Amino acid sequence: MGQEHRIQTFSEFWAFYVGEHRHPTNRFLHYIGTSVGLSCLVVAPILQIWWLLAVAPVIGYGHAWFGHFAIEGNKPASFAYPGWSFMGDIKMLSYALTGRMNKEVERLYGSTHPADDAPCLVEF
Repeated sequence: MGQEHRIQTFSEFWAFYVGEHRHPTNRFLHYIGTSVGLSCLVVAPILQIWWLLAVAPVIGYGHAWFGHFAIEGNKPASFAYPGWSFMGDIKMLSYALTGRMNKEVERLYGSTHPADDAPCLVEF
């Protein structure tokens, strides 16, 4: 009874994930981190700059974690659900690049902004 609910499917996780990324500035930091982190993974073997493989997660998660702790005020989903969190980052970036992310936040939470009054530095 006292146990925390454990998410069982990616669909269920996605709704939770979007809720943890309601602030546009936090999402923007994720887009930067995910894009640069993935770029490092692609470029490293092509240019044989192997240290980029070590830098990729630092860049990707560094931006994201800053967004959670400093902007959103919550704990990153990657702590409890690392695989689904990575999939969520990719899906969120793809939704942003195709102009669907704000609509997805609104669909799941009724608004494109969080309930609090944290400053919005970027609208993406």
